Formats: sequence, structure tokens, C-alpha cells
Amino acid sequence: MLPKDLLLALLVIVIWGLNFVLIKIGLHGVPPMLLGALRFILAAIPAVFFVKRPNIPLRWLLAYGLTISLGQFAFLFSAINVGMPAGLASLVLQAQAFFTLFFAALFIGERLRGSNIVGLLIAASGLLLIGLHGGLTMSLAGFVLTLCAASMWALGNIVTKKVGKVDMVGLVVWGSLVPPLPFFGLSLYLEGPALIESSLRNISLTSVLCIVYLSFCATLLGYGLWSRLLQRYPASQVAPFSMLVPVVGLSTAAVVLDEKLTSLEVAGTVLVMAGLIVNVFGAKLFRARVVPG
Repeated sequence: MLPKDLLLALLVIVIWGLNFVLIKIGLHGVPPMLLGALRFILAAIPAVFFVKRPNIPLRWLLAYGLTISLGQFAFLFSAINVGMPAGLASLVLQAQAFFTLFFAALFIGERLRGSNIVGLLIAASGLLLIGLHGGLTMSLAGFVLTLCAASMWALGNIVTKKVGKVDMVGLVVWGSLVPPLPFFGLSLYLEGPALIESSLRNISLTSVLCIVYLSFCATLLGYGLWSRLLQRYPASQVAPFSMLVPVVGLSTAAVVLDEKLTSLEVAGTVLVMAGLIVNVFGAKLFRARVVPG
């Protein structure tokens, strides 16, 4: 990878890692479903007037928007709102890699390799450790909702696989047209018109800046640069960089939000990261060991 592209990859990781802290801060002034609606309105408009609609059937565009955008962030925002620490959320959300393997085997017939299963077991033990011993720093509801967010991200990955080669920037922009109305509906039902009106009337500059960051940086800039890298390099060379997102998320949350991990949560974090590494690199390392000489 060229040095300038390596810097772009690291920039995306920093942008996505900061995303979790900005969500936590944004939720201080805006309830989760309203935050989701505002995020995707800004992500779609005005970009939709300048980016060509991807050449895919409407049902797949809707499926993408309802899973990776609406489903993932409705659960994630709710998780952080009910007590999931931002740093741990950045880690637990990476369970999407294993949900993706499961859904790919279930829906499109992809085979699970031995390294996938070993990595899954290692990461699952780490998640279990975090879930069982995270009562001092997070809520069980937050943990479960984050896993639900990971599963929706994984379903969105399956949709992306089904649509094949497509302009990812166009897919993200046009897919962002799908969530606002459902988010507003959920906000009306769960949060109520009084809270919506109060939040919009008293919205702070900090909340506005968080929404702008989530819309333009985390969504448009992040996915735009990531898709550019995927077009230039094999996915196997680009995808492993995503494992650095929890590193940025955990460290940033520790500095900005003063989030502290218990020793058992640290152990769980190490196991999850080890499982991700085995999942991505395990087969290659095994082949290297069995090749003679």
C-alpha cells in the first residue's frame, strides 16, 4: 500500500474510532432516535443531489438502509444511551465480523473455515467475560443492544455482498435516504413529541457539531475514503485495518470521557481482539506453517 493510502486508511480508523465518543456526547442533548434521524438527513441531503444513484433494485437499497443504517444505529444509539460505555461499544460492535460469517453461511452458502470457528470461540469467550463482569461500568441492556447493532451491521454486509460491485459512496448516500422517516416514527413513539420539540428548541452547539461529525465525517468521508481504498487494493489488505477502530475508540473514551475498564474487561478486550486477529489472519498463518521449507 502506498504511503499516502496508508495514511488515508489510518485517517478512516481515527474518524470511526472517534465516532463512538461523539455519539456519547451527542446523546447528552438529543435522544437516540432523533439523533439517528438528524444524522441521516444530513448524510443524504444535499449529497443525494450530487451523487449518482447506485444501479441496484430498490428492494436492495431499502434492505441496505434498513439494516446497516437504521437497524445498526437505532440499536447502537440506544445502547450507549442506556449505559454502554463508548469505548466498549467500539469493541463489542466488532462482533459484526462473526455475525457476518454466520449469516453468510446461512443465507448465501459460504463455508466457515477452521480459523473462523477458532477466532469466533476466542472472541465469544471475551464477549462473555465482558458481559458477565461489566456490571460496574455498563448495563446488561447496553451490552445486548450493542450485539443487536452488530447483527444488523452484519445483515447489511450480506446485502452488500448480494448487490455485488457497486459504487459504495452512492450506496451510502442513497441508503441514507431510508432511515430518517423510520427514525422519526420511532422517535415519536418512544421519545414523544414533547421531548422532540424540547431537544430541537434547546439544541446546543456541541450537539450540532456532533451531528455534523456523524453525518459528514463518520458517514460520508469515512465510507468514501474506505471505498476508495477497496477499489485500489484487495479487501484482504484493507479490511484488517478495521481492527484498529476499537483501539482508537477505547483510548479516546478513556481520555475524553474518563472511561475505565476493569481488569476482567481488559482481559475480555484482549480475547476479542485476539479472536478478530485469528479470524482475519489464521488461515494464512496456518498455510505458512504447513508449507515445507
